[in-house]
Amino acid sequence: MRRVAVSLAPLVLLAGVLSAPAAVAEPPKRYDATVRITEHGIPHITARDWGSLGYGSGWATAGEATCTLADILLSARGERSRWLGAEKIYDDAVSKPATNLDSDVLVGDLHNRRVVEKLLDSPAGPSARAREMVRGYAAGVNEWLRTHEVTDPACADAAYIRPDVTDLDVWYGVYLANLIASAGQFVGEINAASPPSLTDPGLPGLPTTAAEVPAAAKKIDKAKLLASLGRDPESPFGSNATAIGGDASSTGSGMLLGNPHFPWQGRYRFTQQHLTIPGEYDVAGASLIGSPAVNIGWNDDVAWSHTVSTAYRFTPYEYTTLGPGTRYLTKDGVKRAERREVDVEIKTVNGTKTVTEDLYRTPEGYVIDSPSQLMSWGPTSFWAIRDANAEHLRTIDTFLDMGAASSVDDLLDRQDAGGGVPWVNTIAADRNGDALYADHSVVPHVTDELANRCMTVVGRLLDLVAGLPGLDGNRAGSSCAWGTDAEAQRPGILGDSHLPDVVRRDWVMNANDSHWLPNPDAPLEGYPAILGCERCERTMRTRMVSQYVIDQLAAQGVETPDSLAGHEYDNRQRAAEVMKADGALDRVCRLTGEKEACAVLAAWDGRSDATSVGTAIFTEFVQRVPSGLRLWRVPFDAEDPLNTPRGLRTTPSTIKAMKDAIAAVEATGLSVHAPWGDFQVAADRGAPPLPLGGGEGDLAGNANALASRSPGQNIDHARPITYGSSHIQAVSFGPDGAEPRTILTYGQYEDPASSWSSDQTRLFSEEKWVDFPWTEADIEADLVETVRLRSRS
Repeated sequence: MRRVAVSLAPLVLLAGVLSAPAAVAEPPKRYDATVRITEHGIPHITARDWGSLGYGSGWATAGEATCTLADILLSARGERSRWLGAEKIYDDAVSKPATNLDSDVLVGDLHNRRVVEKLLDSPAGPSARAREMVRGYAAGVNEWLRTHEVTDPACADAAYIRPDVTDLDVWYGVYLANLIASAGQFVGEINAASPPSLTDPGLPGLPTTAAEVPAAAKKIDKAKLLASLGRDPESPFGSNATAIGGDASSTGSGMLLGNPHFPWQGRYRFTQQHLTIPGEYDVAGASLIGSPAVNIGWNDDVAWSHTVSTAYRFTPYEYTTLGPGTRYLTKDGVKRAERREVDVEIKTVNGTKTVTEDLYRTPEGYVIDSPSQLMSWGPTSFWAIRDANAEHLRTIDTFLDMGAASSVDDLLDRQDAGGGVPWVNTIAADRNGDALYADHSVVPHVTDELANRCMTVVGRLLDLVAGLPGLDGNRAGSSCAWGTDAEAQRPGILGDSHLPDVVRRDWVMNANDSHWLPNPDAPLEGYPAILGCERCERTMRTRMVSQYVIDQLAAQGVETPDSLAGHEYDNRQRAAEVMKADGALDRVCRLTGEKEACAVLAAWDGRSDATSVGTAIFTEFVQRVPSGLRLWRVPFDAEDPLNTPRGLRTTPSTIKAMKDAIAAVEATGLSVHAPWGDFQVAADRGAPPLPLGGGEGDLAGNANALASRSPGQNIDHARPITYGSSHIQAVSFGPDGAEPRTILTYGQYEDPASSWSSDQTRLFSEEKWVDFPWTEADIEADLVETVRLRSRS
């Protein structure tokens, strides 16, 4: 619920415009865009209409990220198996990995049901403006492919890269990106679903009454269940963002530091762009590949960033069956889950062949078979997933509209009217000096009352362990259907009255914990549990991001543009500070008997700078220590959430974790005296092994979070980075508007032959920034090339 008084008149007007069914827009007779490329390969695209603006964006993206864009479109067409092989694993480093065949079966059924086509012309679909822009984007991609040779060795010989991209391809790509926190976690389970045999025993050990749920919950591996739901506590998908208000700013205006943590390779990689329609629209920042809109960025009045929200985007429904099979009883009589067949063309040794797969649906969504998620298709029940992000195509509109915001209040109004922020919080600051935190993303309208009334027995177990309410499918079309808020863009999702936000004049932040504590003086409580927990423990990364600001304000009274930007490279680790506070970390180490390593740890500066010596030992340690009460003497206290838990225990388990950590460092072949930058290096395809500061996020408490996941490159190093800090922006506001600094950690261009492939990686290694050319004078001073694009549509 909004915490400040805001006029609703603009929201009502905007909602009326954007909620109308999308008209079919006539494309312009000619696309006409100018692309000015400045240092580091940043494109500044100017056009006089939305189609031409998309044309320039598509043209630039095709040149910067040819292989990834082609792979996205391959997925959107459901043709991965045809070109890459059916059994090859598709891992976008965000959704749960699945085979190409699993992906194609799901996407094939979406095409067969014409899901995107129907959304395009529905109230949950895009405006004429967004459709024009996407149509131009596809045409721009085709223009680049027609006029350029693909030289990136990762896909230079790929026969599927052709100038035949359609706007529908782009829309399916956008649609699939919306599903990463929902259906994207069940791709394999959807294809695996099939009715059980008469002798199938089902999933043993599950409770049959509500009274049995607490005992059953104690037997479940919570971390494993969360990981299977896409919420792996050891490999989180997330970001940090801090907004400073005018009362805590040296400028009197707002300031923003945003750092999304995303994969350095593949589907969820960012490119930077600056989009301008003179006199009408001017915004810059970062876009996920395949999106013509700026997703994270700024204009002259407001800057914003995003962090992944803890809210669920879906609910599972359990259907009690009439014997093994697909039949279940509703208030309207007996119904059956629908069996659907999908033909998929797959690659073979001699060419291709077509295979037919099946999947099942109910009116709520796809049936799954997932024992790891406690939702198997057994002899007495099955489960289906209703996905709120599968019911709209509003994302491009929402981000386009945010780019025109004049304040943080206006930004949030535009989000609400658009109804298309798929799975993120928003943190923003404006030149008026207001700072915003909000989770106004797409969330099922499942109040606590509805959940408590409609959860099945196993659904209560899911809720108790993972915070995910499993609802009664037999009543899904009646008393257990999702609710509706009158102010929401469409039925079935939570509206402003049920969503958390706060606007303050000092500061707010988020680092992927729940909405509860954007500022220690502004707890947000009383919201539906499906959004996330309240009065619950914060990660060390949340504590660190908050502590940066707390310490700066205590010391200097204000944040300055330099001090706020400087937090990105401070490389403090909150867990180290807490564990070293009373000497406990050194005591634990001494008890291992490893004198040389412990001398290193005792002299360690507690940071994760590339030059820090001892970081490697600590990183291995925090990944091995037990959690909860076994680790801390002082437990978590909701009245002191940023200072608890604390007090590292000296126990056999912590001593063993330290001894194992030292052994792990020694096993790398590097000395315990080696600086952190010898262990942790850039591992992007085009980058040499550059030393990097920063490191493990939630456990160690690095705000500059970096991780090594499926590295592939530089495997001779202990920690080759493939994930983490990505498009970082530090934006302040001066008398003439925005003053942005950015760094795109892996560079703008994917092709390693490009001079713009690893140039920003080197700057990131050196803890430097790019002064983003925002004004006309800055662009002209930094100009490398100007390209005028004109083409018939």
